[in-house]
Amino acid sequence: MIERVRGLLRMAEDPSVTDAESQAFTAKAAELMTRHAIAEAEARAQRGEAAESVTRLDFPVSGVGGHGKARVKALAAIASAYGCQSAVRGNTSANTDRMLIIVGTVTALDSLRVLLPSITMQMEASARFSAREHVAGLRELRNYDRSTLATERSRFYRSFVRAYGYAVAERIREFRARLADDSPDGDAAGAKGGAGGTGSDAAKSGAELVLREDVDRVQEDFQRRFPQLRPTRPERTHHRAGYRAGYLRGRRAELGMETAVGRGASSSISDGE
Repeated sequence: MIERVRGLLRMAEDPSVTDAESQAFTAKAAELMTRHAIAEAEARAQRGEAAESVTRLDFPVSGVGGHGKARVKALAAIASAYGCQSAVRGNTSANTDRMLIIVGTVTALDSLRVLLPSITMQMEASARFSAREHVAGLRELRNYDRSTLATERSRFYRSFVRAYGYAVAERIREFRARLADDSPDGDAAGAKGGAGGTGSDAAKSGAELVLREDVDRVQEDFQRRFPQLRPTRPERTHHRAGYRAGYLRGRRAELGMETAVGRGASSSISDGE
């Protein structure tokens, strides 16, 4: 399954494919990884095995163009959709790279390790194209100088990236919830409760309960690893047109998941922690 996913992502990243084809390949990869995670959760519950271990993934985030903070917000939101929590090291305003530290279950991090690079590539390509179109439109309407256009492009780009990540994250979150609700194990649990079983206890079995417990365990592990975190400063740049464009693009991104936009969260830690 992992090789199938990697093969799809290699095709998605091929420069010769169209944007629609690239998104379609990434969509299938995301669906396979998500279904695999749900199936693994169900299998562990059915076998009565111990809960999956919680660990961390360090994911580098580019600061090119001064858009590092916006990228962190977007990727942390996507990680949150997989039941993970994030902190970020080196999240300064400079054009330097930073490290997004993601804490989650092994299966969730496996999914993110494979998918985040490809989703990032699509997000950046969409942001570049949309920002270029936006600036071109302004240049035709008014006689802006080069500095003003550069500032406008930067503000548009940052808001686009944040909104794109939030939209994709919510779609993944709702897709995961739908898979858990539709799982045969969950249906069996509901029927058992309705027939005079243990009621709520019976309904709390299957993949849905496992995923819920995973979120709680991840939160406990995250707080143990990072007991004292400074909250990230809110992004001061907000461009209405850029945010709207990113939101709509994220909604249309081919992931096989239909939802509205949502939010993820991250925290900031110092280089010494």
